[in-house]
Amino acid sequence: MAVQMNVSVPGSATDRTKTDLRAMSIATALFFMWGFLTCLNDILIPHLQNIFELNYAQAMLVQFAFFSSYFIFAWPAGKLVEWRGYKQTMVMGLVVMASGALLFLPASALASYGLFLSALVVLAAGITCLQVSANPYVTSLGPERTAASRLNFSQAFNSLGTTIAPLLGGALILGGTQISPEKLHSLSAALLQSYRAQQASSVRLPYLGIALALLALALALGLLKLPPMVTSRTQDFRPGAYNASSNEPDSIWRHPWLLMGALGIFLYVGAEVSIGSFLVKYFGLPQIMSMTEQTAAKYVGFYWGGAMIGRFIGAAVLQRLRTGLVLGIAASVACALVVFSMLNHGPSAMWSIILVGLFNSVMFPNIFTLGLANLGEFTSKGSSLLVAAIVGGALLPLLEGSLADRIGVQHAFIVPVVCYLFIAGFGFAARNLLTSDAPITEHGA
Repeated sequence: MAVQMNVSVPGSATDRTKTDLRAMSIATALFFMWGFLTCLNDILIPHLQNIFELNYAQAMLVQFAFFSSYFIFAWPAGKLVEWRGYKQTMVMGLVVMASGALLFLPASALASYGLFLSALVVLAAGITCLQVSANPYVTSLGPERTAASRLNFSQAFNSLGTTIAPLLGGALILGGTQISPEKLHSLSAALLQSYRAQQASSVRLPYLGIALALLALALALGLLKLPPMVTSRTQDFRPGAYNASSNEPDSIWRHPWLLMGALGIFLYVGAEVSIGSFLVKYFGLPQIMSMTEQTAAKYVGFYWGGAMIGRFIGAAVLQRLRTGLVLGIAASVACALVVFSMLNHGPSAMWSIILVGLFNSVMFPNIFTLGLANLGEFTSKGSSLLVAAIVGGALLPLLEGSLADRIGVQHAFIVPVVCYLFIAGFGFAARNLLTSDAPITEHGA
C-alpha cells in the first residue's frame, strides 16, 4: 500500500507547529524498553561465553543473531507500518518482543546456545517493528527544524535503559560461582550439561519480568486513544510535503544522502556495539584494570550513561547548531578517544573508552534525521532502509571478535576507529543538507 499524503491544515492534527507532548511520552517509553533489552546483550555475552566456553568470535554470535534480525525484518516491518499504521505496529512489536523474552526460559533450562540465539532473533524482530515505526513517528511530531532535537530527547531515554541494564543485569545475571576450565573439562557430559543449565538459570527471572512488562505496555498502548496522526496510516507531515510531486518516477535508491545515511547507521551501530560488547572483558584485562566481570559490568553502565547524558545535551545543542556539524564533531572526538585507549593502559585506557559513549550519543538520531531529509512520500521506505542498516551491529562485532582472537581485544578496536572516520566525514559533508536546520531565533526559523 502506497504511503498516503496529507495537507497540513492550521489547527488540525497535521499542523505540526508544536510538539505533541502526550504522544512523545508514549514513544519515549518504547525507546527506553528497547534500549534496556539491547544493552543486556553486553552482559549476556561474557555470561554465555563462560558457560559454553566460547572464543570471542563465537561469543559475538549473540550480537549477530540480534542485529541480523533488524536486516531480515526491517522491510516487512516497514510494510506493516504502511498497512496498519504506527500504533498497531508498535503494539505488535511489543508482543513479539515479549515472546522472544519468554524463549529465554526454555533456552536456560536446556542450556542450549542455539536456542538462546533463536530467542534473540525473535526479540530483535519485535524491536525492529518499534524502530521502524517510532523513529519516523517522533520526527513527525512537531516542526521539521526540531526533528533532530526530539529524536535526541527520545534517544536519551533509550540511553537511560542502556544505562540501567548493565547494573541490573550484572547484579542478577553475573557473579555466580564458576569452576575452572580444567575442572570443567573433567566433567562427564551429563554433569557438564547440568552445570551449564545451573549457570544459565540466572537469566530466567530477569527475562520473565521483562516479558510481563512488555505485555503490560502493549496492553496499555492498545487501549490508549492517540492523536489521529498516530492511528492513521503512515503519512508525511513535514512542511511542503504535499506539494512535492510524486508523479515523476522515483525510488529510495535515487537519494544519495539516504544511502550514505544508511552506511553511516551501519558503521555507527557496528562501532557502538563492537565497543560495548567487549567492555566487560576489556576492563578485566591485566593491562587495563583486572576487574571481575560483576565489577566491570557496573562500569559498562558509565559508558551507556554517557550516551544518555549526551543525548539530553544534544537535544539542547541541536536547537542552535546544525545537525551535520554536531555529528561531524562528535564522531571526530569519538575516533580520537578510541585511538587514545588503544595506545594506553590502566585507568586512562578505561576512562577514554568509556567517554566514547558521551559522543556516540548524538550519532544515531542525527544520521537518521539527515538520511530522511527531503524524502517526502518515501519517508517510510527510507526509514526501513535505515533500520535495516542496523545489521552493522551484527557484522562488525564479528569482525572485531575475529581480530580480538588474533591480535587481542585492545588492538581490535581499530574497527570502530575506521567507522568513526566515515561518520565524521558524512556529518561535515551534510552540514548544509537541511535548509531549515538553522539556529532558532526569538522569531523562529
